[in-house]
Amino acid sequence: MNLAFKKISEFDRGILYKLLLDGYSFDDRYRKCFEQDWIEFDNFFFDNLNIADKCGFITVLEDTPIGHISWDPRNMPEYVEIGHNCIASKYKGRGYGKRQLSEAIDRIMKYENLQKIIVGTNSNLIAPHNYESVGFQLVQRRDNNGDSSFSGDYLEYEITL
Repeated sequence: MNLAFKKISEFDRGILYKLLLDGYSFDDRYRKCFEQDWIEFDNFFFDNLNIADKCGFITVLEDTPIGHISWDPRNMPEYVEIGHNCIASKYKGRGYGKRQLSEAIDRIMKYENLQKIIVGTNSNLIAPHNYESVGFQLVQRRDNNGDSSFSGDYLEYEITL
């Protein structure tokens, strides 16, 4: 199967939101807790396509968008932070998430003098395994006692360059 990484500007507004909604559809509490953030994220990128195409992409399998990833380079050279990173439910567990993350890391590592790549996630997701599989190291774990406590503790990972 042919996997490609395409510019966000090649898609219609709403695709990022739809993929996040699908990727977290295994538990409706995610939608209830994060839906507004997902909508704002989608709107920001489609209102700023020049940023979207430099700091993210959509993963496509045989012409079907199956995931996306983005990153924030504003704190360079100290670090770049990976933001939303999702794969649609139907395509999880097939290695597409690892390939998507690896592609993003390859792109991020081209920034000059970059010291590290960081990412935050939660302990009750599959994401920690994905990040560890490409070389991220856990640097901090914090209790999550807020509205999203169902998602597990906050985990902070990094790759030092």
